[in-house]
Amino acid sequence: MIKKAKITGTGSYLPERVLTNQDLEKMVDTTDEWIVSRTGMKERRIARPDEFSSHMGAAAALKALAAAHLDASQVDFILVATLTPDCPIPSTACLIQKMIGAPQAGAVDISAACTGGLYALSLARALILSGTYKNVLVICSEKLSSFTDYTDRSTCVLFGDGASAYVVSSEGRGLAIEQIQLGADGEQAELLVIPGGGCRQPTSAVTIENRLHFIKMSGNEVFKHAVRRMEAACKECLDAADCKEEEISWLIPHQANVRIIDAIAKRFPHLPGDRIYKTVHKYGNTSASSCGIALDELLKTHTVHPGEKILLTAFGSGLTWGAALLRAE
Repeated sequence: MIKKAKITGTGSYLPERVLTNQDLEKMVDTTDEWIVSRTGMKERRIARPDEFSSHMGAAAALKALAAAHLDASQVDFILVATLTPDCPIPSTACLIQKMIGAPQAGAVDISAACTGGLYALSLARALILSGTYKNVLVICSEKLSSFTDYTDRSTCVLFGDGASAYVVSSEGRGLAIEQIQLGADGEQAELLVIPGGGCRQPTSAVTIENRLHFIKMSGNEVFKHAVRRMEAACKECLDAADCKEEEISWLIPHQANVRIIDAIAKRFPHLPGDRIYKTVHKYGNTSASSCGIALDELLKTHTVHPGEKILLTAFGSGLTWGAALLRAE
C-alpha cells in the first residue's frame, strides 16, 4: 500500500472581541466605505491582553485532535507556524505542548509569515511519508494585534487574530495531501517587514520611538507579487499532481484582501465564484492561520464528498508563497 499523509482533523479558534470598521473610524482617519471597497473587510477579531498565540493555538489544536479522535499523548511532533510568538525563546510550540498535554512530542516553531501554514503542512507531510512519525500536529497561531500600528491607516485595517490546526496522520480518513508547491524570493524582503526586535535592530528606546516593532508594508507592490505568485504556485501544484483546473471543487486562498482573492479567481475561470471560499470579510488577514480557519469552517458548513479536491494557496513576507492540493477520502 502506498503511504499517504492525510489531514484527519481540523480546528480553529477566534477571539471573542470584534473590531469593526466603525470602531476603526474612531481610531484612525478612515471610513467603512474605504475599508470595504479596498479590502472587503468589515470586521476582525482581537485577542484579549492576557491571550497569546500559545493560548489560541492550544485551543485550535484541541479541537483538531477531537475531530481526529486522537489524544494529545498520541502526537509525535508539533509544528507551530507563527510570526507572532509569545516570546523569542522558548518556542510557542513548547508552550503549547505543555498546555495540551503532549510531553512526548517534539516541538518547534517555523517562520514563513502568511505562508507559514503551508510550509508547516509540507514538513508534516514529509515527516509522515518518510515514516519518521505517525501523527504530526500543525498549528498556525497569530496575535497580529500586538504588531499592528493603529496609527497607520494603511495597515491597521487589515489584520486580525486567530488560530487554526491540522492533525496530519498516516492512517485514518480525511483529506489526503496530494501535492504541495512552495517558493520564496528574498530579493523582495523589504516589501513586508517588522524591522525592530531582532539582532539587526535590537529593542531600544530609538526603535520604540520610531515604531519599528510594527508591520511595515509596501501595499501596491505586495499586491502585484501576491496575485502573480499564488497563481503560479496553484498552476505548478496542479501540474505536478496531473490535475486539471476543472477537477477542483474548492479554492481557499490566503485571506489577505478581497481584491487579491478576486484577482486570483479571475485566473481560474472554470471554478465558479461560489467555490472560492472567503472569510476575509469577518476575520481580516490572520496571516499563517487564515487558510486553516477557512478550511475548518468549510468542512463544518459544507459537505465535501470523497474524491473532491481542495486547493489552498498563500503568500506572505519573505517573500514566500505556496499551494497545496487536498483530496477528500
